[in-house]
Amino acid sequence: MITISLCMIVKNEEELLGRCLDTVKDIVDEINIVDTGSTDRTKEIARQYTDRIFDFEWINNFAAARNESFKYATKDYILYLDA
Repeated sequence: MITISLCMIVKNEEELLGRCLDTVKDIVDEINIVDTGSTDRTKEIARQYTDRIFDFEWINNFAAARNESFKYATKDYILYLDA
């Protein structure tokens, strides 16, 4: 059986994050959230789904943030979503 790591970069996604994670929580084996500086309830909402929340200073580079999220994946495959 394959396993899937969800990897997401987020910033100030409190309005959409819960709904997004609700749609995939039952099909992934782990959820990795990389926060790039949220000032709202994004991390609080993410904690309802995972304890795998990591901080990454935003350097105006989506690829760098995405690759940072990939480094935390421990499963066979990666599912990358935008909140």
